[in-house]
This record gives sequence, C-alpha cells and structure tokens, in this order.
Amino acid sequence: MATRRDSILREMGLAPLWRLRQRPALAEDAVTADGNAIETPADSTPAVPGDAQGDARARRIAAMDWGTLATTVAGCRDCRLCEQRKQAVFGVGDVAADWLFVGEGPGAEEDERGEPFVGQAGKLLDAMLAAIGLRRGRKVYIANVVKCRPPGNRTPQADETAACFPYLQRQIELIAPKLIVALGKPAAETLLGTEVRVGASRGRLFDCRGIPLVVTYHPAYLLRNLPDKAKAWEDLCFARRVMKELDGADGQ
Repeated sequence: MATRRDSILREMGLAPLWRLRQRPALAEDAVTADGNAIETPADSTPAVPGDAQGDARARRIAAMDWGTLATTVAGCRDCRLCEQRKQAVFGVGDVAADWLFVGEGPGAEEDERGEPFVGQAGKLLDAMLAAIGLRRGRKVYIANVVKCRPPGNRTPQADETAACFPYLQRQIELIAPKLIVALGKPAAETLLGTEVRVGASRGRLFDCRGIPLVVTYHPAYLLRNLPDKAKAWEDLCFARRVMKELDGADGQ
C-alpha cells in the first residue's frame, strides 16, 4: 500500500516524501519534484534530556490506550504549565480520523471549556473545515502540541513542548491519520523537528513518521492577518487534493 501511495504522490508532482532519520546531527537539503530546495526535517522528536526517568516516562506513555492517556494528561504535573491551568485540553474528534489538525496550545476559552479551538480561532477553523467539506468530529481530530494553556497565550517553551510531546505522539499512533495539517510555526516545528518558515513550507508535502504532513497558518494568525486567508484557502485545497489521491491509493 505504501508503494502505491508513493506512486500516486509522484504522479501529483509531490515526490519525494522526505523520510525522517533518527537524530542525525544535521539534515541536508532535499529537492522537490519541481526542483525547489527545502530543508529536510532532521527528526520528529524535540530534543529532550536522555535521562532514564524521562525515557521510562516516554515508554509508559507510548503503551497507553485512549482512556489511560486521557486520564494521565488530565492529571499531568510534569511541566510548569500545569501551575496556572484550569484544566488540561486533551483533544477532540474522531479517534479513527483520516485528518489530524494540530495547533500550538490552548487559549483562555479552551482552558475554561477543556476543548481545543473553541474561541474565535476555533470558529474560523470550523469554517475552514466546512469549506473543504469537513466537520469537527467526523473523520477529523483536533489536538495541540501542549495540553495546558501557556500564561498569556505565549509560545510554549522548549522544555514544556518536550514534556508534552509524548502525549501527542501517542495520539498520532492511536489515531493513525492519513494526513496531518500543522497549524502554524510551533506545531510544524514540533512535528517535524526542525526550524520551519510557514510561508516557505506552503504547498509542500512533508513526512511525519510515515504520515504526510501539510503546513499552513494558524487560525489565530489569520484573524490578525486577514489577507493571508486566501493563502490558507490554497493550502486547504492542496491538502484536500492530497487526501483525495491518498483515498484513491487506499482503494486500489
């Protein structure tokens, strides 16, 4: 099936998919089918201290089922973000989703209600989904890189992201989505393990542990930069086209 999928992607002019290697010192530039260079992600795991306790924690999380994972996230005290949260925001949607949308972290309203993307940015995300025939909870799962609200809605710090990332990794493994859409720079950088410029990454297909990944703007950014909504629409059309081809490959 993977061979058929890769063949379809080549026909779309999206090959190659850049396979992530395990912690190389530096990734070299890759070249897309149209001859444009792009940075190859070095690894999909943020740098974390290699202590035995952290490794054991990651192994425990990697073995959790949905119920245990949700309970563990709800009671997590493994980074400073737990200190001011009202509740952890686990994620929402179809646990067998084809589409996985990943944002940065909860905001004030998400912290209050315990569900991702329920404020103004969430309303815009719902409209974006509807524009390509999708609906929250129907073949769609929505999550964030960190599960607790950063104070003042600041960008999560590296140690906070590293502490929370095993939860997202396990969600991805359990969902096994066909396509991941990274909403904004922090989500893209966490998932791909390298520096990302959203503008330069648009219209390109990345590989996140064997799953195709598309980068676009975060809805909160779009609320502040209205002209870029047209670019986000192009990204969604691109993602929809990729999914259509993936569905066709899976059906053969």
